[in-house]
Amino acid sequence: MTSPTTQPQSHVVQFGSKTIEFELVFEDRRLLKIDVHPNDRVVAHVPEGKTLDAVGERVRKRAVWILRQLDYFEQFQPLPPSKQYVSGETHYYLGRQYRLKVIEDRNQRVKLIGRYLHAFVSDPSDKGKVAERLQLWHRQHARRIFAQRTEQCFAKLKNEGVPFPEVKLRRMPTRWGSYSRPGTILLNPELIKTPLYCIEYVIMHELCHLKHPNHGRGFYRLLTRCMPDWERRKSRLELAIL
Repeated sequence: MTSPTTQPQSHVVQFGSKTIEFELVFEDRRLLKIDVHPNDRVVAHVPEGKTLDAVGERVRKRAVWILRQLDYFEQFQPLPPSKQYVSGETHYYLGRQYRLKVIEDRNQRVKLIGRYLHAFVSDPSDKGKVAERLQLWHRQHARRIFAQRTEQCFAKLKNEGVPFPEVKLRRMPTRWGSYSRPGTILLNPELIKTPLYCIEYVIMHELCHLKHPNHGRGFYRLLTRCMPDWERRKSRLELAIL
């Protein structure tokens, strides 16, 4: 999916005694999509030209589901604070927690040793540099692991008549993955922080879009055939903070 063409706009709709706040983002897309995020954000991804009244009506029709999702995520509040990139802080890799150790060293690198992520930087007080090294490390591992898992997942589609896709990494604020155009899928490098079975779910989901671009019955039949437990994996992924 292409990038939003405008900045998010905040709106509200009334559903009985409940007020639902949502962000409206116009995008180059065909169908309206509503997402509920663990930080209580409700986002309506709207095709260009759709009226606000039409969007509001769609939000009201999905109100029961939206409120149920918000209640579900409420149990996991408060969300963890923003990372400070200092020693002792917790960071994730493949769904497991690791303690960060920031060490002064001219040879800048990151190493995973036991249950610790060692970040070697020339200036430990430079949090921006520590963050940069960690992000690079995560991205390098994401590229390798995503490639391996894409090959494994694609094997289940060998009789579907679709070509092996080009896989690209792209930071996306509200997406783990995306089917961008025929033959290409995008994966968020932040996905490397979630368990492997969640990574496989996102990859399988996007691969099924090679056969069925939209979320119709054919898409879900194929996804269920290729990954019967996809709903369990999806539920676990929803606990991760993007």
